[in-house]
Amino acid sequence: MRGKVAIVADRIGWEERRLIQTAPDVGPQIEWVNDESLSLGHPDAPSLSGYDVVLIRSRSYTRGGLLATQAEASGIKTLNSAFAIQACENKLTLRTLLRKAGVPVADYRLVLSRKDFEKTLGELPLPLVLKPIFGGMGKRVTLIRDADTAQSVYDYIEDLGHGFEQASLVEPFLDGGSSVRCFVVGRELIAAAEFASAGEDWRSNAALGNRHQAMDHDPEVQKIVDSVVNELGEGIYGIDLFKTPEGYVVNEVNHAPAFRAIQSATGVDVAPAIRRYVQEILA
Repeated sequence: MRGKVAIVADRIGWEERRLIQTAPDVGPQIEWVNDESLSLGHPDAPSLSGYDVVLIRSRSYTRGGLLATQAEASGIKTLNSAFAIQACENKLTLRTLLRKAGVPVADYRLVLSRKDFEKTLGELPLPLVLKPIFGGMGKRVTLIRDADTAQSVYDYIEDLGHGFEQASLVEPFLDGGSSVRCFVVGRELIAAAEFASAGEDWRSNAALGNRHQAMDHDPEVQKIVDSVVNELGEGIYGIDLFKTPEGYVVNEVNHAPAFRAIQSATGVDVAPAIRRYVQEILA
């Protein structure tokens, strides 16, 4: 069965283009559908009629879960599932879910107000990282090194952000300047690379163009990846880990992961692996 797949996204980036163009004569037919033009809610989802699978790659950290929920309600297979996307979109939900399941996660405190923030400063030692619960690609992630600047930093959260944007996590800064990105297709860890901060930017986010190199197989990394997939279900994930003296901890899980950098680092051709997985689902 060849099938027809919709990539639901706000734009066609490098990854989406690779998925559409890679071996179009083999596997499912893949097309882009603008996630701003669906008007979902009708029981039959007419804007998605004719598609066997919907691959959600919206870059919005609210849009993806909403679209997946409506697509699933209309009986359309979504990747990833609405449950998985909604868990990944919300850093607090994700960490709570994983920690409850015994998966190691970075320590954190939920900050919804200045009182929360001040209490957290008394519980966790500096330096600390302040990050939005909803967001990605390293945006609005702030490193707080000094107590005398902490309150000024929070002024920007309090005064410039809407209530939705003010919801934040504060966590210890895990020094070392690197993180591990694990790329999962289905249940398989197909590539892993270490990303290190470059220049004066302390963040080791792949979207920031930092240094990267392939990693050898690590049983501890594999165990954590398997545990994450057990909780979220099969899908396509970018799982970010930090290494601590006690071992690896999960920092984030991306439900619509970029793969240009990890492909460059490891030589793994990601798009065909995703196509094969989608074909297996359609079979």
